[in-house]
Amino acid sequence: MGLAEDRKYLKLWQQYRENTSRATPVDLQETPAEKNKRIATLESNDEAWFKYYFPNHYLSEVAPFHKAATKRVMNNPEWFEVRSWSRECSKTTRTRMEVIKLVLMGKKRNVLLVSNTLDNAERLLLPYKVQFESNHRIINDYGEQQSLGSWEAGEFITKKGASFRALGAGQSPRGTNNDAVRPDVILIDDIDTDEECRNPERIKVKVKWLFEALYATRSISNPLLWIASGNIIAKYCSITEMAKKADKHDIINIRDKDGKSTWPQKNTEAFIDRVLIKMPWSSQQKEYFNNPVSEGDVFKNIKYDTCPRLSSCDQIIVYADPSTSNKDKGKNKQASHKSVVIVGSKGRRRYVYKAFVEQTSNNKFVDWLYESYLYLKDHKVDTARIYIENNSLQDPHYQQVLLPLIYLRADYYGFTVPVTEDKRKKPDKFFRIEGTLEPLNRLGNLIFNIKEKEDPHMVKMHDQMIGVSPQSSVMDAPDALEGACWLIQNRQAKKLTSYAFGQRESRRY
Repeated sequence: MGLAEDRKYLKLWQQYRENTSRATPVDLQETPAEKNKRIATLESNDEAWFKYYFPNHYLSEVAPFHKAATKRVMNNPEWFEVRSWSRECSKTTRTRMEVIKLVLMGKKRNVLLVSNTLDNAERLLLPYKVQFESNHRIINDYGEQQSLGSWEAGEFITKKGASFRALGAGQSPRGTNNDAVRPDVILIDDIDTDEECRNPERIKVKVKWLFEALYATRSISNPLLWIASGNIIAKYCSITEMAKKADKHDIINIRDKDGKSTWPQKNTEAFIDRVLIKMPWSSQQKEYFNNPVSEGDVFKNIKYDTCPRLSSCDQIIVYADPSTSNKDKGKNKQASHKSVVIVGSKGRRRYVYKAFVEQTSNNKFVDWLYESYLYLKDHKVDTARIYIENNSLQDPHYQQVLLPLIYLRADYYGFTVPVTEDKRKKPDKFFRIEGTLEPLNRLGNLIFNIKEKEDPHMVKMHDQMIGVSPQSSVMDAPDALEGACWLIQNRQAKKLTSYAFGQRESRRY
């Protein structure tokens, strides 16, 4: 470490030490029998053990994914796991609690902690060192841990003989044996950097080092626990390559596929909204949703201009995508964005007048349909038609959820929107978007309304367009736009659709 890093490390050490010391008082009146019984009870329950020994870390009740992850680690001495948990989901802290418990119970003895640089690895190793120095509850129950010999920032050995060493990526891991015990825990944390991920050759070199130099330090006859903690910050990075080899790749986003907090006890919806609203969409996707957006893979530039009078267009389509396709659901998917777009055509040009794009409720989605219809009427469009994507994977949702809501909202608006189902059997989302929209965009014939450029919905549309790629998991707004443009360029759209209604039906729901 340089002088500046030394000072920073010392400041962190003092802060961690004071906080840990204050947070871990012990009962000095406890008898040896009471103490032994309490320790045995705690050791039989991982969550109780974590809560008692790390009260300043265990501040919120944990989520099911935390418990499941700990169960995997504690029940499998030989285990290779990659944890792509969103920021604020405690991947580093939980791993630390698990490893310290395994070490104190004598199940693991030689720990390597690896990061992108040695300085960063030492910073990540610091909280381990401080726990052994200053955690009164650990010292009271498991004895003094700090030894008089090796006790440095980058390497230390406890009095019980457990060793910890920090290692920067690319450094030689040789010489890490502890009394002939090869590393039996290898922790990878914060291994990828944005700069390196822009150069696939650098990632290739790092991955080679991880699997050849680092992994080879293990013993063949003794089990190894390998935990790599890191978000998927690029389509090709060390985390994605380790995930291919892992026994378990655990992907936890800040919100689940239904748009709800994956750890509501800590990360409330209001908290998530406040954080995300300040960030660019592409940064949100990378840091909180494990969805790295490679800007400009297909749509390198988005054209904004003044749109002609809407009523002067040759064709006008309102296209709505409720995003309920079962094909898009899965344990690693984030919530879909419901989308409604208003598109007009004049000759070869397609104009995107307005867009609604959001992770929202069915009620709000139906309101968008009515607002879109009113938008057309306000712009003196006589023939208003709204298409809703409703292929075979969505039909129950359309019939059982959306239609009843449309009828209910008619009482508020005073009319029923004319809805047409788009029953087209659609191919793969990416290839469909690329095939329909890319030629239009490349030739300058896909034009977005410059008056709406700063509207939050249009901003989401823009960001999702820029992020379109075969690997992207969020392309809902471009998907709706593709639906509108496809209908415009296929004059025989009526043959592919069935009509729902024009007047309100007299039925009850």
